[in-house]
This record gives sequence, C-alpha cells and structure tokens, in this order.
Amino acid sequence: MVITITRQYGAGGSEVARLVAERLGWQLIDNEFVDQVAQRSGIEPGEVAAREERAPSLIERLVRALATASPEVFVPGATPASEEQEDELVTTTEHVIAEAGMVGNVVLVGRGAQAYLARSHANALHVFIVAPLENRLEALATRLGMSQDEAKQQEEKMEADRDRYVQRFYKRSRRDPANYHLIVNTGLLGYSLAADVIVGLANTRS
Repeated sequence: MVITITRQYGAGGSEVARLVAERLGWQLIDNEFVDQVAQRSGIEPGEVAAREERAPSLIERLVRALATASPEVFVPGATPASEEQEDELVTTTEHVIAEAGMVGNVVLVGRGAQAYLARSHANALHVFIVAPLENRLEALATRLGMSQDEAKQQEEKMEADRDRYVQRFYKRSRRDPANYHLIVNTGLLGYSLAADVIVGLANTRS
C-alpha cells in the first residue's frame, strides 16, 4: 500500500506524514524525493533540497538549475519555466512516484502523487491535510519569521502553484474532496492525533 499526503500550505502535512511513516514503520518520501529527482536530473541534491514549507516548487527549482547548467540559486521573479522543460521534469518525477508505488509501504508527500497514482494504483490511500487559514498563517509567520501579511501572500502563491500543477498535468482539482479517502484537519486534531487517524484507516485497508 501507498499513502499519499496532499496538504494545504502551512497545515503541517510533512510533520503528519513523518509521524505516520514512523508509526507504520514505512518509508517516507518527502525531502528524500527531492534527492532522487535531483540525482536522476544530474543536479546536486543540495541545490534543490529545502524544507517544503519555505521552498519554491520542486519543478521551478529543477528547471532553473537545468536551464542554467550552473549551481542554482533561487531568485524571486526569475523567468518561469517553459512548458517543455516542465513537462520533462514532471516525467522524471512520475518515474520516482511509480517506483515507490511498486515497492509499497511508502508515504508520499505532495509532488502530485495523489493525482498521478489515482490513474494507475488502486491500492493507495489518499489523504488531504487541511487546517483553518488563521492557523496556517500563524504557523507560517512563526516558522518563516514573517508578518501575517507576508505569510498570506506566500500562502496564496503556494496554494495557487500547487493547484496549477495538478490541474495542468492531471486535469484534476487538488482541493476536490472527492479525490481523497480521508480529509484530516490538523487545526482541530493536532499533528499526533491526525497521524493516528490516518494510521488507523491504513491498518483497516492493509
């Protein structure tokens, strides 16, 4: 079985995924996922690895690195990736997701894994981690050392980027609850109890 974790920005999806993987004894593919894609793309992992709540999108960073053929440094406002470049890197990303799906006992965080595996992997549990906007903005402002207004701007950009990615490549709405087996609100449950709920459902399906 594979568990995919889709998350609202600032809702703690990576932390919940880590707890789920620990409690099930499964492999977590989150930042390691960045390393695998970077290795396959010929880019040093250190150039693209970053905490998921403060980094630009994986695709943006990899495309910039490939396009310049030099050590990548994220610069706000840089020229967006071309569709051809993005298509190529999404294909690389999908190979890693597919391999994880074949191995099983994996928790996959983000990267469109839910939308990709929905077409080809019946034995998957798709989870959407959400939280009230005020909770997410407070968490982001604290974690990233920014004002509430800055956190709101960052939240809007990241959510729009994630929505666009899933819509463009998989023709699905990332926020549609019908795409998920389970929606968990960390603002009400907290990270630990949210992980317990996911683990409990996974155990009933295994």
